[in-house]
Amino acid sequence: MRCARGVMWAIVVTVTFAALPVFAQPATTNYTLNTGDRIAIEVFDEPELSVSALVDDSGALSYPLLGAVQVAGLTVRQLESSITEGLRGRFLINPRVSVAMVEYRPFFVRGEVEKPGNYAFTPGLTVEKSVSIAGGFTDRASPTKFFITSDIDGKRRSAAMGDRVAPGDIIEIEESFF
Repeated sequence: MRCARGVMWAIVVTVTFAALPVFAQPATTNYTLNTGDRIAIEVFDEPELSVSALVDDSGALSYPLLGAVQVAGLTVRQLESSITEGLRGRFLINPRVSVAMVEYRPFFVRGEVEKPGNYAFTPGLTVEKSVSIAGGFTDRASPTKFFITSDIDGKRRSAAMGDRVAPGDIIEIEESFF
């Protein structure tokens, strides 16, 4: 009977953890945080230090005990380490910090689409999907002249329909001359 209870307990624990909500994780471990990203910070056994925060225009967020924490340009793992070290010693003996993406900063579509504007980013987004989200091409849209301005380096490059879009990128659809 004890063995059956132990097996049942293991199944319950496994199913419970498998059913927990999963935060959106960066498409790559090199994803760097920036203005407009929303993240969840959890500190094990410290509910008052577990927060959901939006990275503000200065690239920082306000965090209990530490104040303004500069996060723009950091990966999620780097931010975990930074907060862990900030809390260690002065506030907690051995803090266990977890940071997860909740919502990526938006991407932007402009030019010859039906509904130019900013839209919520989802991993796996391409130029083609972005145009669809923005209502499709207008009658004047060029079928081949697309550009992406990168949020990371600010460079504008020619793009194809299958090219990946990153959070904060600006997709521009040119007008056709024929």
